[in-house]
Amino acid sequence: MKQNLFKTLPVALAALLIGGSVQAQDQAGTNSNQLTTWSFGVNAGVLTPTSPLGGKNDFSNNKSSLGYGLYIKKQFTPYFSLRLDGVRGKLKADNTEKWKSGATNVSPVSAFETDLSYSGSLNAVVNMFNIDMFNKTSALQLYASAGAGLAGYKVKTATGGGALTNYAGDKTISELIIPVGLGAKVKLSEKINLDLGWTVNFVDGDNLDGFYRATNDRYSYAYGGLEFALGKGKQLAWHNPVALTYDEALQAKQTANALKGDLDAQKAENARLRSEMNDLLKDTDGDGVADKLDKCPGTPSGTVVDGAGCPLKVPAPVIQEKVIITEADRKVVDEAIRNLEFDLGKATIRSKSYTTLNRVAALLVEKNFSLKLAGHTDNTGSMALNLRLSKERAESVKAYLVSQGANASRIEATGYGPNQPIATNKTAAGRQKNRRVEFTLY
Repeated sequence: MKQNLFKTLPVALAALLIGGSVQAQDQAGTNSNQLTTWSFGVNAGVLTPTSPLGGKNDFSNNKSSLGYGLYIKKQFTPYFSLRLDGVRGKLKADNTEKWKSGATNVSPVSAFETDLSYSGSLNAVVNMFNIDMFNKTSALQLYASAGAGLAGYKVKTATGGGALTNYAGDKTISELIIPVGLGAKVKLSEKINLDLGWTVNFVDGDNLDGFYRATNDRYSYAYGGLEFALGKGKQLAWHNPVALTYDEALQAKQTANALKGDLDAQKAENARLRSEMNDLLKDTDGDGVADKLDKCPGTPSGTVVDGAGCPLKVPAPVIQEKVIITEADRKVVDEAIRNLEFDLGKATIRSKSYTTLNRVAALLVEKNFSLKLAGHTDNTGSMALNLRLSKERAESVKAYLVSQGANASRIEATGYGPNQPIATNKTAAGRQKNRRVEFTLY
């Protein structure tokens, strides 16, 4: 049964390799930021029928032979993966040398040669740490592995220095193996790693060298090779969540500091504009003309003044003239309405609105029109707040037009708050339409 199983090992490895490649490519295709988790490796190295991890050797002169292998690996986290390994090669030793103590090996078996026909194992691989911890991708990685599998082999032995002959009738012997290993990887590119490793395989039996002493045999495999990542995207094995978390926290702190700086600068700018607006709107004598533009300060209350704040010398009878408002006049007003913007939740006019408001002021001076300013808001916030804000915005527009030479007595500023909506307040677009100052020429 073991022989049949490992005769199909190359087929199983190939199927797993193809399936892993398709899955990795499919995952990468569905998400451009997908980290690739499948890879395969090829390696070659030295097989020796001994281990430094304890136990006694059966032969005094253990030889090194060529071994080669391949594996397919699935990475589940940056620190853990499962790897299916296959290794082939030969194991050799003889007693042509003395033991290190100087004694001669008098074993009845003088030499052996084992053909490792197949060796397959499933191993858990743990990445112990990456260098450097605070790099999102690292150049060097150390790992440890352990697993279990089966090895199938044929043994030839010699006695008394004679020729090698078949052991166990040229039978392929299959036994359980427990591989334990260490390794290091060096990242050569986004898709290729240099893989260096050393594995000690503990055999659940004593037939590997053809000398049966009822103690378990073991063999080592030191190798070097290349690992190839499958699919698109970066390798999950080199992904460092600690570094990414550190970078994200640092970036969030920098963003917060930048936002705080912007907020402080905006507060300072708003305070400066508020002070300037208060100075602009200041009207000590209450004649409707700001102090900065009032050429006759201190006029008595109730005095009719002109645009310069001076009393009218000859009150002229009011003659009702027919006002003719042209399409060009309406266009000037409509453009001013479209470009009128205030600071959020305030009555401060933004500087980008000055150009079109200047045209309205020039129109009022040129044609002596009267103007009604009606401030409106949406229904967000309290009624008292919205009424005050709508009134202040209408008054702010009036003050600016008067500062440009318009007659204050011909401008009426009223605030209606949310009482006269022109669109629904249930949507952002509707609320935007309701926040307005209407200009009515007459």
